[in-house]
Amino acid sequence: MEKTVNVWLFGKKYAVPESLTIMKAMEYAGYRLVRGCGCRNGFCGACACFYRIAGKQELKTCLACQTQVEEGMFVATLPFFPLVKQVYDIEKIKPTQQIMMQLYPEIYACIGCNACTKSCTQGLNVMQYIAYAQRGEYEKCAEESFDCVMCGACSSRCPAGISHPQVALLARRLTGKYLTPESEHLLRRVKEVEEGKFDDAIEALKEKSLDELKKLYNERVIEK
Repeated sequence: MEKTVNVWLFGKKYAVPESLTIMKAMEYAGYRLVRGCGCRNGFCGACACFYRIAGKQELKTCLACQTQVEEGMFVATLPFFPLVKQVYDIEKIKPTQQIMMQLYPEIYACIGCNACTKSCTQGLNVMQYIAYAQRGEYEKCAEESFDCVMCGACSSRCPAGISHPQVALLARRLTGKYLTPESEHLLRRVKEVEEGKFDDAIEALKEKSLDELKKLYNERVIEK
């Protein structure tokens, strides 16, 4: 028998195998996950959790699909958090410092507590990318926040009520739309797709079996 650890899920105590992630421990305990569960690989941010180990004071954040259970772990899920999501037309706004002031003025109420960075499930320097957004340095903000999975853990701990993931998303959209140089070869390829150059090849792929597709994928030529 595999060694088990005692964890508290949704207020109830369970003994679960120590090798499981929090998400798998929930299912092992009999819970059917229909919310707060998405890709199961750390990309969608749907399974954000808080946890505390018995006898310790620190409250930690994590993704349930990526974090292994520990003895004495008390878990609370964060299935939804009401982030401020402003509506805007990316074709009409410009990458100026004023646009961030208009859409997300709360970022200027940041008190520098760094709770956002400490709670980030991806280990991002959240307070730093908010500082970039404050100064209108959107390319830097986009780069610093690139691995954000929009889980909302940072915002749930913010005393200023900043919606960090939405601020970062706006910065990345502004960067992609206005600040990143156009890729000529990509534009050419899009035009070729629209003109139907690859229609026959796509139809041929649709006729292949799954094993044939896997073989083609695994043996493809990868550019260096």
